[in-house]
Order: sequence, then C-alpha cells, then structure tokens
Amino acid sequence: MKRAKIIGLIGIAVLAIAVLGAARTVMPHDKSVTSASDATPMPMSMPMPSGDSRPPDMTAGMGPHMHMTPTMPSQPGDAQRAQKIVDTLRSWIGKYQDYHAAEQDGYVEFLPNIPQKQYHFTNYSNAMANQTTFDPTRPTSLLYAKTSDGYQLVGAMYTAPRAATLADLDARVPLSIAHWHEHVNFCKGPPGSTRADYLGPNARFGLEGSISTEDACRAAGGTFIPVIFNWMVHVYPFERNTADIWKVGGRP
Repeated sequence: MKRAKIIGLIGIAVLAIAVLGAARTVMPHDKSVTSASDATPMPMSMPMPSGDSRPPDMTAGMGPHMHMTPTMPSQPGDAQRAQKIVDTLRSWIGKYQDYHAAEQDGYVEFLPNIPQKQYHFTNYSNAMANQTTFDPTRPTSLLYAKTSDGYQLVGAMYTAPRAATLADLDARVPLSIAHWHEHVNFCKGPPGSTRADYLGPNARFGLEGSISTEDACRAAGGTFIPVIFNWMVHVYPFERNTADIWKVGGRP
C-alpha cells in the first residue's frame, strides 16, 4: 500500500513536469555569474558532458506553482557537508553514463516520447528509502538530457517527505547552499481540457496555468491539488561551480 502511494505521487509529479516540459524543447542557458572561488574541481577520470548541457532553469514559467525553501544562514560545516554529497554522487553516478545500466538497476524512465527539459529515470525502492533516510548513493531519480542517439547523464534528484520541516531538509542537504523545492497549486482541468489549456501563453491549468488558487480552480470546473509531490532537490555533480551544481532556478 505504501509503495503504491509513493508510485502514484511520483507519477503525478513527473507527468505534471513532463506536460510543462512539452511546451519548451530548448534548454535555457543559466544567466548566473559566479566567482572563481566557487569552482569545484573535476576528477580527470570523469568525462565532462559534451556540448552545452548546463542545468536547465526548472522554475521558468512556473510562478506560483513552485515553492522553494529559503536561503538559511551558513553554519559551520555546511560547505563540507554539501561537497561530500557532491563528491560521493559524482564518484558513484559514473556507472550510469550508459542509461541502459540504470534501467538494469531498476531505474524506470517516465514518458520517453514527450519532449522534456530533462528525463527522470526513477527507482521506486530508492524513493521509498528517501522517505526515511538520506543516502547520496540512493537518489530517487537519475536525470538525463536527450541526445541524438540516446541520453546523457546530467544529475540526480533526491526526495524527502512532504511533511519534512526546514530542519529536516537542512539535515539532509544544507539550506545555506541548496534549495529544496515542491510543485504546488496545481489545477487539473475538467474533462475536455485541451493541450492549449495546459501549455502556452493562454494556459489556465497545470504548472504553467494562470489558475493558482482553489477557488479559481473550482470556478473553472477543475480539481485543485495543493502539492503534487514530495520535496525534491536536484544535484548536477558534473558542473564546476556551486550555483550550477545545486541549480533549481532563480532564488526566492
């Protein structure tokens, strides 16, 4: 029963993200400027992803449909804790450069035929483990960018219970460095809703929709879902600076 609930939540979330991604097939470039002191060394044995594969801005166009944790004051040891996560993930994740290896280890791709900014290969066993523990070698999802001949590994996603407090999230990944996020205020359109109702400049429903309150959703005949998934944090361990490694999008 617990497994089914988690699978259902993951399905809703990834479906919603995929619907959003279908509207934009080009990955926007990051506009942030960081100093040389932010640089994170790359091990020579780990190949850099080819081409311009910097993390996409996952918050673009979401407005009131994205909720992120605030930046907390830096505490002693935060930088070291965050770097340990990145180092551990970077050394462990290399075996999944070939996405077939990920599939063999239980990572299942969602909606491969729908254009997305990045594709989630999700491991349900890890999703369950993330409900109670945090292990850098057990991400809920591996993140891939589509290429002409398959997929390119770009990062990983960890999850935490929806009821987690800021202190809980900070204990997993320091909030002075990273931002956990959740997708909120989702209005599911009534039967008969079209693609244009979810995507594009006149969208009303979904993560790009103009509707973001329960009253407005009900008035439009839709079903309001306050939070469509648990807390999430993305990590891009092949990037060279802290801002890109922990990128979600613009800071709140």
